[in-house]
Amino acid sequence: MSTESITTKRQPKPKWLRVKLPTGKKYTELRGLVDKYKLNTICTSGSCPNMGECWGEGTATFMILGNICTRSCGFCGVKTGRPESVDWDEPEKVARSIKIMNIKHAVLTSVDRDDLKDMGSIMWAETVKAVRRMNPETTMETLIPDFQGIEQHLDRILEVSPEVISHNMETVRRLTREVRIQAKYDRSLSVLKYLKDNGQRRTKTGIMLGLGEEREEVIETLYELKEAKVDVVTIGQYLQPSKKHLPVQRFVTPDQFQEYKEIGLDLGFRHVESSALVRSSYKAQKHIN
Repeated sequence: MSTESITTKRQPKPKWLRVKLPTGKKYTELRGLVDKYKLNTICTSGSCPNMGECWGEGTATFMILGNICTRSCGFCGVKTGRPESVDWDEPEKVARSIKIMNIKHAVLTSVDRDDLKDMGSIMWAETVKAVRRMNPETTMETLIPDFQGIEQHLDRILEVSPEVISHNMETVRRLTREVRIQAKYDRSLSVLKYLKDNGQRRTKTGIMLGLGEEREEVIETLYELKEAKVDVVTIGQYLQPSKKHLPVQRFVTPDQFQEYKEIGLDLGFRHVESSALVRSSYKAQKHIN
């Protein structure tokens, strides 16, 4: 992106980005449990627009390994800096939260922990194991970092066999250096392919639109994801977390999102979720089938 584009004046949100307040008996019940037991979910801390819908279907997202990331992506609202030490009680805490909330499908994610020798992969594996012990009927999606592409760390996730392993591309090739400063487009592609080549049943990724990508670049990304044998793709609208983050270049129309969904399905992806309010874990429980 040019300097001129980075200083683009903030655009008003279009009508299709208006979010209804979450309602319903199940949402109210879970909200009460989260507040009472001080449970940590990305749904609440990230003010996800789909929180009411997902909670109503028994799905929630939990973040492990702290809330300070070692990377400084231009799109992400998570704080960057020196992370705190690993809390080895965290696997049990997450598993207990899932039990209290009676979650049917749990999505686990984390910050990047490039400061750790194992990149946090041991904690990832221990958390999956703890959730399984305490919640044997709960299915799981693990939305993992790239672990710098180190196979030993990826193998730890494969060994505990979550129903879905997800790793987000976030954007198209040309914009990766600005959007994901310490990440590499081809490394993320290779992570997804490695997971599938080594026995993972369902792999998944997500991209954001509105950062300046061209239509042809989105389609090219879909083709490359198909070559990497990805099963599920989510496509949503980027929204600027603060004035310090990359600006929204444009708001993608519902028709354009629908076109990308149809292209993805024609390519043979098992599931494609594509609309402005789609986030990585949207309708996550569907993606295990």
